[in-house]
Amino acid sequence: MEATRNQRTIAAPVTIQGVGYWSGQDVRVEFRPAAPNEGIVFVRGDLPDSPRIAAIVANRVETPRRTVLRSGEASVEMIEHLMAALSGMQIDNCEVWVDQPEMPGCDGSCMPFVEALRTAGAVEQVAVRPQHIIRDLIRLGDEKSWIEARPCSSGKRVLRYELDYGASSPIGRQSLEVSFSPRHFHLNLAPSRTFLLEAEAEALKASGLGQRASVSDLLVFGSRGLIQNQLRFPDECVRHKLVDLVGDLSLAGCDLVGRFVAYRSGHRLNGELVRAIVEQQQKDALKRCA
Repeated sequence: MEATRNQRTIAAPVTIQGVGYWSGQDVRVEFRPAAPNEGIVFVRGDLPDSPRIAAIVANRVETPRRTVLRSGEASVEMIEHLMAALSGMQIDNCEVWVDQPEMPGCDGSCMPFVEALRTAGAVEQVAVRPQHIIRDLIRLGDEKSWIEARPCSSGKRVLRYELDYGASSPIGRQSLEVSFSPRHFHLNLAPSRTFLLEAEAEALKASGLGQRASVSDLLVFGSRGLIQNQLRFPDECVRHKLVDLVGDLSLAGCDLVGRFVAYRSGHRLNGELVRAIVEQQQKDALKRCA
């Protein structure tokens, strides 16, 4: 069984700046240390009274192609890469001050966030990090796309993603399974970048989105393959899907122990799985109190 650990926060504030892929707006993010049990909290410093948005699945609102949180009238969007960096580096308590609703796209990966957090350093706190062990199968979706959580015999967090764009697609089929650790995340997942098909990119541009993003900022695949860029890994696309999964699973607000397998899953199914896990946690807690 994976041992429980103490919570961690960053040792000092650190700032990162960039451009939002969707909005094209310049955005500044400042990570600040936070007290034990505070969790990850976004703070919209650009709005009156600096509203706070806890990074928990209860605040998640369904939005195509990205993960969005809302509390009251305040929201933050495209948070999955930033959340993956915090979760991947085991930073449990942190205030994330932002001056725009959308997080910066950076180079399409979560590595810039990881490097910023490594620059800040981490400190261990006295409180124990909550842990939830998957004891029963939870499966959502259909034959076209699905995701499941099941008990893991190793007592660790194992993640598997199966990507399938079809044999004729330039992306094709890729699969990868990893046993989670901060070191593995940093070296083998964090550098992987956002990807999409050329037709998807053109449709987004035509709708007025992504006007400041280019093929150098993310991976765009045309009919003949990758356009004006080079892969960091032969299977970079499936690695990035695992990054998204790490970010979305972090909305459970605890360390998850189990085996998580996704087939063509996206943010919607990832979020629904987390919601189902949290509901199961709550039921288990009520049983213990009965």
